Amino acid sequence: MLNLKTFEPDYGVEATEEHLLPLKNSAKGLTVNACAHAVFFCQLLEATKQKQKINERIPLYAQELKETKHLSLRIGIIGGGHVGKQLARVLLELGGFPGNNIQISTRQPETLSEFQVLGVDCFYNNRKLVGWADVVFLCCLPSHLPHICSEVHKELRKSSVIYSLVTAISLSRLKQLLSSSAILRPQYIFTDGSPLTLWEMSRTVVEALKDPDVVQATCPLGPMGAIAVKPKWLEAVFYAALNSYTCQDLPYTEALKLLNKVCFPEDATTPSEEQKSPPPPPPPPPPLFVCENFINEAFASSLTPDE
Repeated sequence: MLNLKTFEPDYGVEATEEHLLPLKNSAKGLTVNACAHAVFFCQLLEATKQKQKINERIPLYAQELKETKHLSLRIGIIGGGHVGKQLARVLLELGGFPGNNIQISTRQPETLSEFQVLGVDCFYNNRKLVGWADVVFLCCLPSHLPHICSEVHKELRKSSVIYSLVTAISLSRLKQLLSSSAILRPQYIFTDGSPLTLWEMSRTVVEALKDPDVVQATCPLGPMGAIAVKPKWLEAVFYAALNSYTCQDLPYTEALKLLNKVCFPEDATTPSEEQKSPPPPPPPPPPLFVCENFINEAFASSLTPDE
């Protein structure tokens, strides 16, 4: 390639740097959004588990409580590459999850010493991880996913949720591979005309998510930003939280009440006795979740009158 300049690796890099920057910011923005939404989902499930414990409605994982000293969400990550590491860092530093509640299964666990010193169990055993975790994040390569699914689908527990960050495999295909419908897969869209400079390539994902503007930009119910998650993801998140109750045989009406307590907590603040001015009027009640139809019409038509 001595005289073939256009075939040389560095050809055109300086000229196209400005064109590559939006692609780099897009990739960074996707990672930041994916980690933010994953942590939100885990914190929601953790909050619902705590509500279950406080209300003492039913024994939660009664058999498992005999084997563990505490009740907390157990998070598994399959894949120790870039996305898996970023997700683990955010869960540890911003999600408030202790290291002993996170496990990572990867082909090269020896490269994850930074997590092992924090108490994260790192190994290469996908079946063991899936049989242990309440939430399993798929952060592997698309080419590895079919083999992983065939390996672990029989180990999935009734209450487990699969959360896929593998963008190349569709949700319908994942359901086939895992023989399960308890799967979340966020889908992201890019809007035209919105700046991508917010993500700033120089910052880590953890640093970015300490910025209130970035957090606001990742909010699924916020104004449409440069990168947005499709609304179906948020619906699936709340259904997964509901299922975390109903899979323990809690009546769905009670499950809905508990979910409302988690998502719309009552304001416990009271005015000071020394306050001379009259207290402000109470705020309007929050828009609680309401159950209109517990099952859909198609499923209802398949039931017998007794059912």
